[in-house]
Amino acid sequence: MSKEILNLAPAGIWKYFYELTELPRPSGHEEKVRDYLKKFGAEFNLETVEDAIGNIVIRKAATPGMEDRKGIIMQGHIDMVPQANSDSNHDFLTDPIDAYVDGDWVTARGTTLGADNGMGVAAALAVLAADDLVHGPIEGFFTVDEEAGMTGVNNLKDDLLKGDILLNMDSEDEGELYVGCAGGEDANATFSYTEEATPDNFVGYKISIKGLKGGHSGMDIVLGRGNANKIMFRLLKCATFKHGVRLAMIDGGSLRNAIPREAFAEVAVNKAEAPEFEVMVAEMVADMKAELGNTEPEWTLDLEQIPAPKFLIDEKTAIAVADAVRACPNGVIRMSDSVPGLVETSSNLAIVKSENGEISIQCLMRSSVDSARVSLAGSIESVFRMAGAKASFDGAYPGWKPNMDSAILKEMRVVYNNMYGKIPEIKAIHAGLECGIIGGVYPNLDMISYGPTIRFPHSPDEKVRIDTVKKFWDFTVEVLKNAPKV
Repeated sequence: MSKEILNLAPAGIWKYFYELTELPRPSGHEEKVRDYLKKFGAEFNLETVEDAIGNIVIRKAATPGMEDRKGIIMQGHIDMVPQANSDSNHDFLTDPIDAYVDGDWVTARGTTLGADNGMGVAAALAVLAADDLVHGPIEGFFTVDEEAGMTGVNNLKDDLLKGDILLNMDSEDEGELYVGCAGGEDANATFSYTEEATPDNFVGYKISIKGLKGGHSGMDIVLGRGNANKIMFRLLKCATFKHGVRLAMIDGGSLRNAIPREAFAEVAVNKAEAPEFEVMVAEMVADMKAELGNTEPEWTLDLEQIPAPKFLIDEKTAIAVADAVRACPNGVIRMSDSVPGLVETSSNLAIVKSENGEISIQCLMRSSVDSARVSLAGSIESVFRMAGAKASFDGAYPGWKPNMDSAILKEMRVVYNNMYGKIPEIKAIHAGLECGIIGGVYPNLDMISYGPTIRFPHSPDEKVRIDTVKKFWDFTVEVLKNAPKV
């Protein structure tokens, strides 16, 4: 693990970010970070509270002369998306993130960096630790399991927070203030299958799709990147009908909120059809590479002959799965009518996996319009039920409706203009920020989301731009200094 990021400025925020990279924190496994935060609170003699679900609040009193300011809650989630390249041996439950400086950026070797949302958490900790800042009452609010299900804020009680203004530091473009976000919902489909013995005259193949960019299933969905599951089943369906290829195993994607970068399948085909099957694969890969063009220049599909699998998924189910995956809505469904360039509704066909007699399929739907999300769920449900699968939905959470009369929005616009000579862009985001759920519990909170520039979150290409971290920090300090009066 390189310590070179400790030499970056501002020292405080990079110090705490480095310490976070040393701690395992994939969603659902935040124990060591929670212990770290509680020790931090004790070290600085700050009131520290942990609720029943594991969210932590650390409170710091106003500096002299600032007692009449509204209380500000600095909020971030402590979990991270655990994505690694297939050739990485990284264990997210034990290993530190290998972060390093790469020109103007900080990134990680072969894994996600955790700048989403480690940068926001580090900024809050740096404010709580500093003795040279001017601010009103401060609360650091650190939530759990944001990436996998927003469990922390979904279990938030209405007696935990005391502040009036919430600064969600989980956005990823410096110079932009976010005032709204999409809601989301999980879609699940399950096929049951039986195993059939592989005929003696069949040969086996392993199909490996790698090298797709993947990325955040909300913010990056508009970029038209390849979906490994869609590519795999486009190939499998054609191979089934043209050459009688039989499916033995499928394992595509790993997280709902990440566009699937990789997919793997094991299949079997009659020896007599094998040469033509290999030709068909090569031709289809060439076609798909041409279609994806410059968007996905580095992806590969490898076809490797292996010993024939002992058992195959029954043919009827395998065909039904291929039909359903091919037909399932994926990508951008509709753009916003009111905000130019903003995705309104999307779906990410994230995971397709066979195991123990079942093929499970998981999607994440997002929309800033609740009725559109419900309609999309109906379409997905219809696709899978017609194919013979069981379909269910859970984890729904609301969007965050913009408040253009927000007092903290007005203040932050003025502060940013005074510092940098331009008005920050005001935007909504096609991603599931925690603000919508928090606002449901605390309807009187005035909320803004912002952050430094982060690229390719939820993928091993994730990186944070170094100079924007300083701007993010300096802006935060000034906002605290100019907090509205009660």
